[in-house]
Amino acid sequence: MWRTSLLITAASLKEYTAKDLAQMAKSRGVSGWHSMRKDELVKAILKLNKTQGNRKAAAVAKEAKSEVASAKRTRSAAASKATSAKPVEKSNPKVVREIQDAHQRREQLKDISHADHEAGQDRIVLMVRDSYWLHAYWEISRKSIQRAKAALAEHWHTARPVLRLMEVDGGAAERVVRQIDVHGGVRNWYIDVNDPPKSFRAIIGYVAASGKFHALSRSNLVTTPEPGACDDVDANWSDVAENVDRIYALSGGNDDENVSRELKELLEERFSRPIGEPLGAQLGKVAERLHRQRPEFELDVDVEMIVYGRTRTGAYVTLSGDPVKVHEDGAFLVKMNLPDKRQIFPIVARSHDGLEQRTVALAIERNTKIMDPVSHDSGD
Repeated sequence: MWRTSLLITAASLKEYTAKDLAQMAKSRGVSGWHSMRKDELVKAILKLNKTQGNRKAAAVAKEAKSEVASAKRTRSAAASKATSAKPVEKSNPKVVREIQDAHQRREQLKDISHADHEAGQDRIVLMVRDSYWLHAYWEISRKSIQRAKAALAEHWHTARPVLRLMEVDGGAAERVVRQIDVHGGVRNWYIDVNDPPKSFRAIIGYVAASGKFHALSRSNLVTTPEPGACDDVDANWSDVAENVDRIYALSGGNDDENVSRELKELLEERFSRPIGEPLGAQLGKVAERLHRQRPEFELDVDVEMIVYGRTRTGAYVTLSGDPVKVHEDGAFLVKMNLPDKRQIFPIVARSHDGLEQRTVALAIERNTKIMDPVSHDSGD
């Protein structure tokens, strides 16, 4: 009942009776209250109230000061920790080197230009292997990569090189049916197709994460033949030189409307001879060669090699620089001719992000000896 605030004044106390003031002084612990008059009780209560108020204010101030000091110490410790940690991370040479190496590997995989093609014209040619396989070959200059970088601007950071396979209908309308991720160091790719006959064109370029696409070069138009309409060429094109005219014909070389100048130039450059001779001349040469080489009693032996293995799902695999098709489970299989000589076949697997690489080198030697013929007399 007699609890009052720190704002008690002499005037407010004088409104009470001497009896009430005596009771108030007693409850507050004022000594000698029972012998005090009203004025003395007022002074004693005011003095006591002032002393208690000062003590409470001092306690509050002390607590606030302690909290401020604690907060300052916390901020200072955090700042000191951040200051001491930052230079260590920045100056760690191993971390800096790993970041630089990773960035360099990404840029190398992203750059599909070739140093020996700086002065040439950008081109991509598409060739028909058979009814179900196409072969794309491209040559891109460094200047074209710089133009792509400028054209994509802020999208270049997420851009990656791709090979787009376009299906072309009778009305020349094109639609993307395959988009294949390629990488630096590779300039050709084998593409499997379905449901022949169909017409295709290939485009090499860069696509960003936003979907923006910058084309570097467009190929010639090719049409796959009906199944069984042509003999298969070797599974890895090791005998392309012997079948170049057939490949040229299947890839539209004999079609006056769709003939590709780039394809003809490329094949003539690669094999140093004219491409696309008349069929009669070709057949005549083949027949003459077979007749000249055919013995009375023949024994022909050839050797094929099968290379198979398994790697991480989504990895890129090359055999002697040529890409190898990797199945969804990481398995791959390559069938190839084995010439009569010693060869080294490097097999390289790169992870999808290009940060890891594994290499296995196969050293294979074939040594074929043809023995002297033996003739037996029919009377023996």
